[in-house]
Amino acid sequence: MIFAMWLEDPGSISSGNSRLLMFFVAMVAFAMVAQAIVVIVAALGAAKTRKQLLLIAEEVRAKALPVIDGAQSMVQELQPKFRIITENLVETSHVVRSKAADFDVTISEVNQRARAQTARVDDMVTSVLDTTAGIAASVQKTVSVPVREFHGIMNGIRAGVDVLVGRRQPRRTDYPEVDAADNGNPFSSGAKQYRE
Repeated sequence: MIFAMWLEDPGSISSGNSRLLMFFVAMVAFAMVAQAIVVIVAALGAAKTRKQLLLIAEEVRAKALPVIDGAQSMVQELQPKFRIITENLVETSHVVRSKAADFDVTISEVNQRARAQTARVDDMVTSVLDTTAGIAASVQKTVSVPVREFHGIMNGIRAGVDVLVGRRQPRRTDYPEVDAADNGNPFSSGAKQYRE
């Protein structure tokens, strides 16, 4: 509407338009007064909040400063004790490291001795087993040779007696099989048994 009024001739403000213009100016004035009131209320609220924040900050400062001062004095008192503790820890770590090295040397020596003793025991067991095997072979040979000889003599005597008595059997070219149970028997002579 204002724009329409400007387009009209400047000297021709009608009474209706002047009322509208006055109403518009009153509205703008009222809006500015309302805006000013809101800004003043906001400023008063901000000032009140600022005062409250300053009081809270002062209270926190009053309570925190003694705690901070106490912590600072405690740190100053404990600093030499911490230094002593760290020095003791360094010394302890050196002692533990040297003892661990000694323990490693001891364990290595024990391990070498255990290996040497194991080798000795192994040699002794091997020697005993070899000796036992040799003795068993000697006993087997010592017993089996006379048994074979005796068995051969007995077979020869039996064959001679059979020939003399007249039970002569024709010579065979095929001999009976040796029993499988006799294989590996140390007391068998290995000679073919005479069978009728």
